[in-house]
Amino acid sequence: MTPEDRGVRIATTSAVPNIDSESQLKALLSGMSGVDAVGVEGRCAKLATRSIKKSSKMSAIDLAISMVDLTTLEGADTPGRVTSLCTKALRPDPSDLTVPSCAAVCVYPDLVAHARSVLGNSRVAVASVATAFPSGRASLKVKLLDVADAVSAGADEVDMVIDRGAFLSGRLGQVFEEIVAVKAACGEAHLKVILETGELVTYDNVRRASWLAMLAGADFIKTSTGKVTVNATPPAALVMLEAARDFAESTGRIVGVKVAGGIRTTKQAISYLVIVNETAGSLWLTPELFRFGASSLLNDLLMQRLKQQRGAYVRPDEFSGD
Repeated sequence: MTPEDRGVRIATTSAVPNIDSESQLKALLSGMSGVDAVGVEGRCAKLATRSIKKSSKMSAIDLAISMVDLTTLEGADTPGRVTSLCTKALRPDPSDLTVPSCAAVCVYPDLVAHARSVLGNSRVAVASVATAFPSGRASLKVKLLDVADAVSAGADEVDMVIDRGAFLSGRLGQVFEEIVAVKAACGEAHLKVILETGELVTYDNVRRASWLAMLAGADFIKTSTGKVTVNATPPAALVMLEAARDFAESTGRIVGVKVAGGIRTTKQAISYLVIVNETAGSLWLTPELFRFGASSLLNDLLMQRLKQQRGAYVRPDEFSGD
């Protein structure tokens, strides 16, 4: 039975237990059952073989497009590059106005104001990475200034990254307190907490980090920065979705999930949508609760969408490279 079946809805207040000490946090997280790695990977392999009917594929493609956080996080980013990205997020295919807009444009804090000026009051959100992205290695004071800079410039969403060194060395209280402080600094902006699952070593750690972030107030939990060797993987996403589902059932507060890094094809995107539906339930099949962090995925989705309409593949150069 899914949270939707149980009548769970997004809550403005939560029944999240109070965490008064690091020992209490550790006891709660260490008391969780271990993740069956073989079972998780086997389930992902089985779900990857699922096919969807041709009649449903167009809907799945449009849903995936609406879930994309179109992202540029390079040192060479320019206002012109961000303008192009925002324009594409608003109208992914200018020749077909039935194509939905993307969920957000994600940039560095210094380009938030420019993205805000281009997107205006459209439904496309402005997201910004912060907290010494991608390493997360800075003082809390510096991290909070980073967040304040992004929010004051007009960010609707903030993507923070946890200190993996602190987490892996057992300083869970430090990680928890940083998320609480960043959440407070976000004000009205939504907070996505990046776990960097490729550096967490085990699925048990992915589950514990997911719960820690949600307990601390995350609005979304996110797999990766996209800047390490191992980014989003189906098994890590499945473990995070299970955690989000269980957290909703336990507390009544629903937290979104974002997968990022290495997702480039429509086939991959649809496979993730199958995992979402089969693991957390249809309630999460919305841009408000599931996102793709990507830069190249959108073009493949658009190409596959046209193939569904025309019955033949189109050239990649029919779409901009942004």
